[in-house]
Amino acid sequence: MHGVTGPVQSAGDLRIVRLVAVLTLAAALLATTAQAAKKPVRSVRPTFSLPTANGTVTLDSLRGRVVLVDFWASWCVPCRASFAWMTQMKQRWGDTLAIVAIDLDKSRADGESFLAEHPPADIVAFDPDGRTATAWKVKAMPSSYVLGRDGTVRLVHAGFDPAQTGAVEKAIAEAAR
Repeated sequence: MHGVTGPVQSAGDLRIVRLVAVLTLAAALLATTAQAAKKPVRSVRPTFSLPTANGTVTLDSLRGRVVLVDFWASWCVPCRASFAWMTQMKQRWGDTLAIVAIDLDKSRADGESFLAEHPPADIVAFDPDGRTATAWKVKAMPSSYVLGRDGTVRLVHAGFDPAQTGAVEKAIAEAAR
């Protein structure tokens, strides 16, 4: 059998060749994902009307402001850190930024228990049936969408890593201009 640089001498060599191939593929996928996250999406997402603790929130009522829509659930470990980060964003941007954190827990009590430990930055909406997440094509938890003042999606970001918030922050800043 031939490897990348010549004949494979042992099972260890074959493992190294496979490892290099897997790492190369992973790097290519990460680069593609990072590049996709930087491009403005410029589409309009379906509107929503969801219950909150105090009434209802609609996407249309937030038009004219930059909106961060964040889908989360109590069982989502990265969501814990994302709530702290969203609080920082709300403090930084004030009323320029509306944050709608949409809870996808089937049980509202589970979501409220999470919120008692991780206070929300702004608006919390409840979508136990997940219809909004389906309409928005959410693929990971958490998932964030930055919308410009005109309602167009400027960025879609899946997952949360505190070291990788720069792209989302940049999209918020660009949408706020």
